[in-house]
Amino acid sequence: MDISIQFKKGALELCVLVLIQGRDRYGYELAQSVSKHIEVAEGALYPLLRRLVNEGYCTTYLQESTGGPPRKYYKLTPEGEAYTQKLVVEWKQFVHNVSTLIEKGSRL
Repeated sequence: MDISIQFKKGALELCVLVLIQGRDRYGYELAQSVSKHIEVAEGALYPLLRRLVNEGYCTTYLQESTGGPPRKYYKLTPEGEAYTQKLVVEWKQFVHNVSTLIEKGSRL
Protein backbone atom coordinates (compact mmCIF):
# COMPACT_ATOMS: atom_id res chain seq x y z
CA MET A 1 0.00 0.00 0.00
CA ASP A 2 1.20 3.49 -0.84
CA ILE A 3 2.46 5.17 2.34
CA SER A 4 1.08 8.54 1.24
CA ILE A 5 -2.42 7.03 1.41
CA GLN A 6 -1.84 6.29 5.10
CA PHE A 7 -0.64 9.86 5.68
CA LYS A 8 -3.78 11.21 4.02
CA LYS A 9 -6.09 8.98 6.03
CA GLY A 10 -4.45 10.18 9.22
CA ALA A 11 -4.79 13.85 8.30
CA LEU A 12 -8.26 13.76 6.72
CA GLU A 13 -10.20 13.89 9.99
CA LEU A 14 -8.23 16.90 11.19
CA CYS A 15 -8.64 18.71 7.85
CA VAL A 16 -12.40 18.13 7.81
CA LEU A 17 -12.85 19.27 11.41
CA VAL A 18 -10.82 22.44 10.86
CA LEU A 19 -12.86 23.30 7.76
CA ILE A 20 -16.16 22.77 9.59
CA GLN A 21 -14.84 24.80 12.50
CA GLY A 22 -14.43 27.77 10.17
CA ARG A 23 -18.08 27.54 9.07
CA ASP A 24 -20.78 24.94 8.54
CA ARG A 25 -20.22 23.01 5.31
CA TYR A 26 -21.89 20.33 3.21
CA GLY A 27 -20.20 17.13 2.06
CA TYR A 28 -19.35 18.00 -1.52
CA GLU A 29 -18.02 21.39 -0.45
CA LEU A 30 -15.78 19.66 2.11
CA ALA A 31 -14.50 17.24 -0.52
CA GLN A 32 -13.66 20.14 -2.86
CA SER A 33 -11.93 22.14 -0.13
CA VAL A 34 -9.81 19.22 1.07
CA SER A 35 -8.94 18.25 -2.53
CA LYS A 36 -7.40 21.68 -3.10
CA HIS A 37 -4.67 20.67 -0.65
CA ILE A 38 -4.51 16.87 -0.64
CA GLU A 39 -5.88 14.35 -3.10
CA VAL A 40 -8.69 12.42 -1.44
CA ALA A 41 -11.46 10.22 -2.78
CA GLU A 42 -14.89 11.70 -2.18
CA GLY A 43 -16.02 8.24 -1.05
CA ALA A 44 -13.57 8.36 1.87
CA LEU A 45 -15.16 11.50 3.23
CA TYR A 46 -18.74 10.38 3.88
CA PRO A 47 -17.91 7.46 6.22
CA LEU A 48 -15.73 9.88 8.19
CA LEU A 49 -18.56 12.42 8.39
CA ARG A 50 -20.99 9.72 9.59
CA ARG A 51 -18.52 8.68 12.28
CA LEU A 52 -18.03 12.28 13.45
CA VAL A 53 -21.80 12.64 13.79
CA ASN A 54 -22.14 9.27 15.58
CA GLU A 55 -19.37 10.22 18.01
CA GLY A 56 -21.10 13.52 18.82
CA TYR A 57 -18.49 15.83 17.29
CA CYS A 58 -20.83 17.11 14.56
CA THR A 59 -24.51 17.60 14.01
CA THR A 60 -26.30 17.95 10.68
CA TYR A 61 -29.11 20.04 9.31
CA LEU A 62 -30.73 20.43 5.90
CA GLN A 63 -30.71 23.72 4.06
CA GLU A 64 -32.45 24.52 0.80
CA SER A 65 -30.22 24.84 -2.25
CA THR A 66 -30.75 27.21 -5.17
CA GLY A 67 -29.85 24.51 -7.67
CA GLY A 68 -31.23 21.18 -6.56
CA PRO A 69 -32.29 19.27 -3.48
CA PRO A 70 -31.59 20.50 0.07
CA ARG A 71 -28.00 20.06 1.24
CA LYS A 72 -26.94 18.36 4.45
CA TYR A 73 -24.67 20.70 6.37
CA TYR A 74 -22.26 19.65 9.11
CA LYS A 75 -21.76 21.77 12.21
CA LEU A 76 -19.36 21.20 15.10
CA THR A 77 -20.83 20.54 18.52
CA PRO A 78 -19.14 22.00 21.61
CA GLU A 79 -17.51 18.57 22.04
CA GLY A 80 -16.36 18.77 18.41
CA GLU A 81 -14.86 22.21 18.99
CA ALA A 82 -12.86 20.92 21.97
CA TYR A 83 -11.82 17.78 20.07
CA THR A 84 -10.67 19.84 17.09
CA GLN A 85 -8.56 22.10 19.29
CA LYS A 86 -6.99 19.04 20.94
CA LEU A 87 -6.20 17.46 17.56
CA VAL A 88 -4.64 20.68 16.24
CA VAL A 89 -2.31 20.89 19.26
CA GLU A 90 -1.39 17.19 18.95
CA TRP A 91 -0.83 17.52 15.19
CA LYS A 92 1.47 20.52 15.55
CA GLN A 93 3.51 18.72 18.21
CA PHE A 94 3.67 15.57 16.06
CA VAL A 95 4.81 17.48 12.97
CA HIS A 96 7.43 19.34 15.02
CA ASN A 97 8.77 16.09 16.49
CA VAL A 98 8.92 14.32 13.12
CA SER A 99 10.59 17.33 11.48
CA THR A 100 13.16 17.46 14.27
CA LEU A 101 13.87 13.76 13.91
CA ILE A 102 14.28 14.09 10.14
CA GLU A 103 16.66 17.03 10.55
CA LYS A 104 18.77 15.26 13.14
CA GLY A 105 18.68 11.97 11.23
CA SER A 106 19.89 13.57 8.01
CA ARG A 107 22.99 14.91 9.80
CA LEU A 108 24.10 11.47 10.99
